[in-house]
Amino acid sequence: MNAFLQTNPRKPGRRRPARTNDHGWQLSLPAEWRTMAVVPLDFQVYREYEIAAERIVGQDEDGRPCFITYTYQLTEPRSEDGEGFYLETVYGEAVSAWKLKDERWLIRRVVVQGEPLSHGRAFYSFSERMPR
Repeated sequence: MNAFLQTNPRKPGRRRPARTNDHGWQLSLPAEWRTMAVVPLDFQVYREYEIAAERIVGQDEDGRPCFITYTYQLTEPRSEDGEGFYLETVYGEAVSAWKLKDERWLIRRVVVQGEPLSHGRAFYSFSERMPR
C-alpha cells in the first residue's frame, strides 16, 4: 500500500489521502456544537497568489463539503513619509463554516475595514446553504 494512502474503514475499498493535517477545523467551533458537526475526512486547499487569500474545503466520507474556511485581505500601499511603504488592509474577511448533522451550516464571520483581521470581531449565524 502506498504510504500516502489508507483505506477508509467506513467504505470498504475507498481510498483517501492519509490525514496529516486537520487544518484546524475545530479551532473556532464552539464547544457546545462539536458533537453536532460533521467531521471532515479530506481537505482541499486553494491559494490565490495575486491577493492574500486562501480557501480550505473539508469533505465528509461521501466527498461532500462539510467544512469550509476562507480568508482574504485587500491591501493598499501606504507611506507616512513618502519613502518607506507598507501594505495596509483596506478590507478583510474570514469565514469558517461547519455542516451540522441536521443539515444546517453554522457560520463564523469576521469582517474588517481599515484594520487587520486579527482586530475584527466574530459573529455566528446559521444558514441552510454553505457560504460561497
